[in-house]
Amino acid sequence: MKAILLPTDFSKNSINAINYAMELYKNVPCVFYILNVQKTSSFISDDIMVANASTTIYNTIVDASKKSITNIITKIKAQYNNEKHQFKTVVDYDNFIDSINQVSEKYKIDLIIMGTKGASGLSKVLFGSNTVHVIKRSNVPVLAIPDNCKFSSLEKIAFTTSYQRLYKRADFDPLVDILSLNYSKLFVLHVICDYDLSEELNSGIDFFKSNFRYPIFKYLHVKDNNIYKAIHEFSTTNAIKMIAMSTGKYSFLERLFSKNTFENMAFKIDIPFLVMKNSKD
Repeated sequence: MKAILLPTDFSKNSINAINYAMELYKNVPCVFYILNVQKTSSFISDDIMVANASTTIYNTIVDASKKSITNIITKIKAQYNNEKHQFKTVVDYDNFIDSINQVSEKYKIDLIIMGTKGASGLSKVLFGSNTVHVIKRSNVPVLAIPDNCKFSSLEKIAFTTSYQRLYKRADFDPLVDILSLNYSKLFVLHVICDYDLSEELNSGIDFFKSNFRYPIFKYLHVKDNNIYKAIHEFSTTNAIKMIAMSTGKYSFLERLFSKNTFENMAFKIDIPFLVMKNSKD
């Protein structure tokens, strides 16, 4: 049975991610761990005033969070009525990313699905800060769901790569699962920057041909400061429904989180974004 972690702060976009998870895995036996992480700073003075003398602030916060998660689970069960799905409530009082990693290890989580906040106004921020921290520091794969993104047929999924590293089949389990569930076509999008070496252009093709059914290879020649805009345009033009990447040295994701390019990103990713983890050699 698949174990999936669903972090929530009870916001609209986190609830949207939970609904996306229900649709994506509707035919798969799953245990969903719905996690809320609290901090003392979130506990307002009015709450303290109404707390009983014998009740600690900690217990009051945890009880309130558990009640909110119970309400979410009740609504999910009523809406989807899926006997394949089980739900567990997890409330923690800790640093957010530390909690994510501890819960992931304790419950042997296969995938984290969480909501994101895309670029808005002048902020030009690709993801919300919590999502960024989880993608960079979590020990398991992450599927980020943008604001207002509803589940639809995942006919086409693009894996972006620069072919500057070796891949292992086990690292791609989340992508393989999603492709199989939706009978999706896999586009392997090789993003080529000006400084990429010509001998690297085809170095990873055999891996994808051996491990995926009829992958479609595409090449995207871009300048380094236009990488993400180019990917967004490719996704829109080709009706791509999900973007996938992997972590690791020389991975495409390193470019995503490099300071200059990341802070100056101006486009909003409006389709799910799967980040897989590179196992250590």
